Amino acid sequence: MDAQLSKLSFEDALAELDRIVRGLESGQMKLEDAISAYERGAALRRHCETKLSEAEMRVRAITQRDGTVDVAPLSEFDEPTGGTAQ
Repeated sequence: MDAQLSKLSFEDALAELDRIVRGLESGQMKLEDAISAYERGAALRRHCETKLSEAEMRVRAITQRDGTVDVAPLSEFDEPTGGTAQ
């Protein structure tokens, strides 16, 4: 992942991905431009998935115990599998 992409917030990456999708769906791009846009879109999708995974891990680290909120070390949790939180 390039350095500029890794600095993008989730929201900025998602907005750029949305613009790319709309551009590709319009069918008005030249073939080479469409391929480049598709490649950028794929990188943005991976970046967004990474950001979401990181956020999920942070949320999963917050656990409810005896009516108080405790923060558990991330090592107590498995990697996210797309299922429900433990």
